[in-house]
Amino acid sequence: MPLALLALALSAFAIGTTEFVIVGLLPTMAEDLNVSIPSAGLLVSLYALGVAIGAPVLTALTSKWNRKHVLLSVMGLFVLGNLVAWQAPSFEALVVARILTGLAHGVFFSIGSTIATGLVPKEKGASAIAIMFTGLTVALVTGVPLGTYIGQIFGWEATFLTVSILGFLAMIGSAILVPSNLKQAKPTKLLTQFKVLGHPRLLLVYAITAVGYGGTFIAFTYLAPILNEISGFESSSVALILLVYGVSVAVGNIWGGKMADKWGPIKALTVIFLGLAAILLMLNFTAYHPVLAVLTILVWGAFAFGNVPGLQVYVVKLAEKYTPDAVDVASGLNIAAFNVGIAIGAWGGGLIVETKGLMNTPWVGAIVVLIALILTRYSGMLDKKEKALN
Repeated sequence: MPLALLALALSAFAIGTTEFVIVGLLPTMAEDLNVSIPSAGLLVSLYALGVAIGAPVLTALTSKWNRKHVLLSVMGLFVLGNLVAWQAPSFEALVVARILTGLAHGVFFSIGSTIATGLVPKEKGASAIAIMFTGLTVALVTGVPLGTYIGQIFGWEATFLTVSILGFLAMIGSAILVPSNLKQAKPTKLLTQFKVLGHPRLLLVYAITAVGYGGTFIAFTYLAPILNEISGFESSSVALILLVYGVSVAVGNIWGGKMADKWGPIKALTVIFLGLAAILLMLNFTAYHPVLAVLTILVWGAFAFGNVPGLQVYVVKLAEKYTPDAVDVASGLNIAAFNVGIAIGAWGGGLIVETKGLMNTPWVGAIVVLIALILTRYSGMLDKKEKALN
């Protein structure tokens, strides 16, 4: 495999770390910036909103540009956003920095797969994409807890500085290792994206993605305050617990993919959403007991991200059937739907914390996940009806 893939994986690692590290640093940042925990939660929401906008819109607008130039521009924007966050003079400046980095994230993952496959022979394309996405998985396992630890020891600003240095190294690596003559993908028009968004079956899956993922983030965004205030853990222990969560996420991702391959996406998503709702409900009771809280979080990680492969496979399957000329666009829009879910979940969780209290986030999240389960079963029923008609 070419070394350029390692530069892409390092970029994915830096980007994945900066997206989710806020979860571990939320109480520290809220206190330091003199804002409420729900207001600090907006740093998760607005980043995800930046990703949701950046992925489809900016990717379409830059689709005629040289792929390497887009990659370097995006990584430059990412580094700039994190440097602004490092030196942010106010909460408002930090919000702007998060939106900038979110826009960069959206474009990177939209073009990253195309660049990765362009670096290797056709038969090694899937492996190349897997190597790039390994950076994202490793970020959840090590980057987020390590970033949380750095932020708690040296101040949250140090985390953003560290991530910007990683992003800069990845950009230098890409500048040296990624060839300039990569095959140009067919330009993605905004009109094509509207065509995909106009199809009711695909819209239903995007709703499942946003609602199912959003339900998790109602509670996950405020995990650090729950661990501090309810479970009684010191801030220094949060990084270690996030490490446990990250390992579980990595296992859950593989497990979810195998389940979707073996049983099909509908059955796999049914099991995962049921398990996820049950775990979130359980957290309402176990959060008050430190050992039980950690065990619940360990299981939660596996279910929380286990739905990702099934949802992606399902979108591609339906797109091949209903919009065969826009399969990549349909897949990319599902990434945007994940981030719409994160944005709304984190924002909704903030409202719940502000008006009802921290421990109302897990059970509300569970109800939202059950709505995703109902939508999944409905989509499966439509699949059966269409199959019967054919």
